[in-house]
Amino acid sequence: MSAISGVRSSGFWFYLIPGLLLFTFIILIPLVWNVYLSFTDWRGVRPPEFIGFENWIELFQDQKFWASFRNSLSMIVAMVIIPTLLGLVLAALLFDVIGRKFGGRLASFLRATYYLPQILPVAIAAIVIGWILRPENGALNTMLETIGLGALQHNWLGSPDTAMLSIMAVMVWVQIGYPVVIFMAALQRVDPELYEAAELDGAGWFQRFRYITVSAIRPEIFVVTLTCTIAALKVFGPIYALTGGGPGTATIVPSYYSYIQFFQSQQVGYGATIATALTVVVVLVAIGFIRLQARVERQEGER
Repeated sequence: MSAISGVRSSGFWFYLIPGLLLFTFIILIPLVWNVYLSFTDWRGVRPPEFIGFENWIELFQDQKFWASFRNSLSMIVAMVIIPTLLGLVLAALLFDVIGRKFGGRLASFLRATYYLPQILPVAIAAIVIGWILRPENGALNTMLETIGLGALQHNWLGSPDTAMLSIMAVMVWVQIGYPVVIFMAALQRVDPELYEAAELDGAGWFQRFRYITVSAIRPEIFVVTLTCTIAALKVFGPIYALTGGGPGTATIVPSYYSYIQFFQSQQVGYGATIATALTVVVVLVAIGFIRLQARVERQEGER
């Protein structure tokens, strides 16, 4: 901009001040304070007492903490792997099949339908899901009894063997709309003639999906995978609203375990340690994804 006559590039820093102030007071200062608290013993009332690495030593020996991270792997399956794969297939079907044969309006309507769970407030979605999975007179158990499968009735959220599977099913339903929308938006830049030419050459739908769709939207696949992985690692609302981490530790996740330490056990220093450890994991995952994407793009450019 300094090359434009009469325009001073230094003047644009003025417009960055609001964003820098928000970043400083909402993200940077709380982050630094949280890291400091992870080295203290504090119950939120008296001044924090510095105790060094005691919280971290306790954290690495805490079986409940490791159980929460194992549950995070289940969340990654439910919020990253399954929605991304299904989202790829659904987006390709909506764009390459439904959009071409039935028009863009139907494809857009179905896309909005898949995305609807994303805009539902967590509390409202939890009320609906809780009503469906209620053990006594829930919709799912009632339906099973109606169709003669009463033996399959179960306390879906209250039993350790099905609580996490139920949460995973809910998160797949909630999350699947996001990759569908992103992938369909990415497919808008793909020339439709590529699909037509491939179809004329005898390529089936799966071949078009593999060699055109996936190759064309690979950057968006990385973005969706990264953002969904971060969301899975820090998921909190559905666990809080549906199971409270129970039964036992069947559905507890690091963010909810940190919340318990902060507000129920009043172990603020230990809760800050859990939150800091989760932040470190998220940062490492983000760096790993970015480096992997750069490597794949570099290899593609060398071909």
